[in-house]
Amino acid sequence: MSNKLTINWDDFLTNYWQKKPVILRNAFSNFIDPISPEELAGLAMEEEIESRIVTNKNGKWDAKYGPFIDFSDLGEDHWSLLVQAVDHWHEQAATLVEPFKCIPQWQFEDLMISYATQGAGVGPHIDNYDVFIIQGKGRRRWQVGDRNPNYKQFSAHKALLHVEDYQPIIDEEITAGDILYIPIGFPHNGISIGESLSYSVGFRTQTSQDLLSGFADYIIDNLPNGIFYQDPGLKLPKDPYLIQPYEIEKLKSQMIDLINNPALFNDWFGKHITMPMHELNIIPVEPAYDLDEFEAILKAGAELYRVPSIRILKIGDTAYINGKKIPLPMTTINLLCETEVLCYKQIQDDVTLDVMLKFVNLGYWYFAEE
Repeated sequence: MSNKLTINWDDFLTNYWQKKPVILRNAFSNFIDPISPEELAGLAMEEEIESRIVTNKNGKWDAKYGPFIDFSDLGEDHWSLLVQAVDHWHEQAATLVEPFKCIPQWQFEDLMISYATQGAGVGPHIDNYDVFIIQGKGRRRWQVGDRNPNYKQFSAHKALLHVEDYQPIIDEEITAGDILYIPIGFPHNGISIGESLSYSVGFRTQTSQDLLSGFADYIIDNLPNGIFYQDPGLKLPKDPYLIQPYEIEKLKSQMIDLINNPALFNDWFGKHITMPMHELNIIPVEPAYDLDEFEAILKAGAELYRVPSIRILKIGDTAYINGKKIPLPMTTINLLCETEVLCYKQIQDDVTLDVMLKFVNLGYWYFAEE
């Protein structure tokens, strides 16, 4: 099963990306749902998979978090099941992410899938990320407002942050194969018309505050010898209680120098940004393979499969996976990025075999038969 995406990316990036919402009609022609509602419900029963059910019965909002055991008491309308990071757990659903891999992958978050009954939705809200909402089976009516920093938000439920009424700039139904793109900050509300499935491909970046906090933690862990303020050219000030402007600038420069140090910043960011935002289907090998056993399995024809949606990213001539540096040449790293299934011929040199043995034992790649 393979759904083909048709988007003029140059036009899209020029006119819409993080600028304004748009409906891309029939972006997936002859769209086929890669997952059934029953399979989605099965994922929502798993402990390690994030899921929730949102209901809006008789105007009252409610939200419950999984895992779920039974869905029989929900009725036939006004409830939705939402499952996060389905691309980590369902191979066919993950194929919907492939066409969007032309967008910088360090910003990609996950594929969230929503099953909704008649009249269901999660209410009018504002997301802090960019999202491509692919319509699968059924129809949904979407109302999208313009971006406005003055919108008031309120808790319709402790787990649901809604936004006040807004004037729609888009008010249309979408059907199978259509995509609604909504940039960060635009209020929107989708209501299911009958049963429907929606697939949300999300792109999110962290706030500068969160990034600064993460970098500070890295500096504390990796620079054990503190960098102290020093002023060997000190002159006695007229007012010793007044912090001098040059002192403030010197303090700021010391801190900025840490950020401007590429060896520090790039290593932190590579490790930080490749950590998963959601639980991955990673199972370390127990007992671990030794090198001879690992090589023998590969020579016998077994193939290595990369864990779905594990993050591999490059910075300069270095690459990272799941928070770890990959000590391999760039030609091999490019192979790991671009190839999800590996065979012995591709990784048979001693250095690559040794590195891949470590990654397989950590659970980042696995043999299909296991």
